Amino acid sequence: MCGRTSLYLPQAVVESRFDAEAKAPLEPRYNIAPFDDLPVIVDAEPDAIDQYEWGFLPAWADSPEDSYRPINARAETVAEKPMFRDATAGARCLVLADGFYEWQEQVGGPSQPYRIERADEHPFAMAGLYSEWSSNGTTTRTVTIVTTDANDLLEPIHDRMPVVLPEAVERDWLEAESAGDAVDVLGPYPEDDMIAYPISRGVNDPANDSPAVIEPVEPESSSQTGLDDFA
Repeated sequence: MCGRTSLYLPQAVVESRFDAEAKAPLEPRYNIAPFDDLPVIVDAEPDAIDQYEWGFLPAWADSPEDSYRPINARAETVAEKPMFRDATAGARCLVLADGFYEWQEQVGGPSQPYRIERADEHPFAMAGLYSEWSSNGTTTRTVTIVTTDANDLLEPIHDRMPVVLPEAVERDWLEAESAGDAVDVLGPYPEDDMIAYPISRGVNDPANDSPAVIEPVEPESSSQTGLDDFA
């Protein structure tokens, strides 16, 4: 799965990388959590970087408060599941990031968080699906991140990972004429281009949104909280 991301690189770097202009300032974020806003490029507006709420709300849902809001969608089933079928056919997006986090289960203790990023530290795009839910003249725009099987780097940490799209297929994901063509580009990112390292358990608290989140640490024992750097 993918439950946390980051994007703290300068806005100019992000805009240049994706050849798109941000609609609103991109503030540095080190610990983006579900129901926060995620920076996205949607298929209908490929030259703009917008921000959509993380937690998918289909257009047919009764209300945001009473609805299941998935933060992830499995690549293997997005084209068939009623929740995501329409979005896979025609509401695809790029979710922009410079890193994401996964948690490795520990025997007899709390899970150890890891940060995963490109080896060159460049920003990247994850495959996403979006929806627009409207009521009483108000529109809520939401997004989910598509996941796939872990690559060899991630497999010892977690069995799933977000679909990080190689730059060469980003536009293929956005512009595919059918859901079938779109899902053809979904798969694990090459592990040789990524690095993963342990970080403090302080990332577990979404309120900890500072550079301390991304600092590497020695893997923590079950007795360590990892919160000292965030006090």
